[in-house]
Amino acid sequence: MGQVLLFIIALVIIIVFFVLVISRREAGKHGTGTGEEFVGICKSAIETALQKEARKQKALAMIQERDEVSNSEIRKALGVSSRTAVRYLDELEKERKVEQVGKIGHGVIYRLKL
Repeated sequence: MGQVLLFIIALVIIIVFFVLVISRREAGKHGTGTGEEFVGICKSAIETALQKEARKQKALAMIQERDEVSNSEIRKALGVSSRTAVRYLDELEKERKVEQVGKIGHGVIYRLKL
């Protein structure tokens, strides 16, 4: 849980830097204040990061319940594309929470890392 929180905080800091640059540009386009644009963009970025983390945790819970799952099962349960499911599972692998069994294709499954 602590690693997840640190990851989210680091992600937010990186995003804030880029949002400052973007918010200045958008404020000029729309005739709004930089602060208004900044708040809107930050809120959106944080919601996206939290949604991603929630989906990864749901995928992890599925693996814990079923012992092993395929990419297509994750994709269907989360309502995301195949590539997005692979990204989530790759991140869970990098976090050493799951392991991929198989190399490529339909035979690939994911299990909890022992």
